[in-house]
Amino acid sequence: MIGCLIGEVLALEAPTVLLNVNGVGYEVDTPLSTFCQLQKSQKVTLWTHLVVREDAQQLYGFLEQQDKIIFRTLLKVNGVGPKMALGILSTLSVELLIHTVETEDINTLIKVPGVGKKTAERLMIELRDRFKALASSPAPANSTNTQIQFSANSPVAEAEAALQSLGYKPAEAQKAVAAAKGDFTESADIIRAALKSMMK
Repeated sequence: MIGCLIGEVLALEAPTVLLNVNGVGYEVDTPLSTFCQLQKSQKVTLWTHLVVREDAQQLYGFLEQQDKIIFRTLLKVNGVGPKMALGILSTLSVELLIHTVETEDINTLIKVPGVGKKTAERLMIELRDRFKALASSPAPANSTNTQIQFSANSPVAEAEAALQSLGYKPAEAQKAVAAAKGDFTESADIIRAALKSMMK
């Protein structure tokens, strides 16, 4: 099992990061909470989870170890796969997700792409006790604070691509980005504003 990767960011294409680890390039899918903190040529540690299927082996990476723990916890819920778990962590912060489950706020969960009412109800039931334990535990002290920067694409195109990778329809992504782009110039800021408007 690959528990973490320490290397240099070679390329960024939401939500995938190409990480150079001693001359080997690893493609790692990340939630936008991680992706938005990465920049090209940056040296980082990503806490990883490897998913092995018949047709593929996929790595998922997180700057915060707690995010990896939450990701693995989500995968234990019936009907929740890696893509949905990544979408949940891209749309909701860990703190908001824990609060949402504890308060049984189904309306917030069903705003995440791919999460319907039945899945949201299942998440509430299966995660309540686990999240109570996680909420009382201190977050691991491995947070990486970096400046946000994206590669080649324009901020608007990058933001739209990131939202579509979460499962939002192109028209939804374009509308949300168009509403947010006037106030921001950085892709990460546009993504955050667009996601916030979609969650209202």
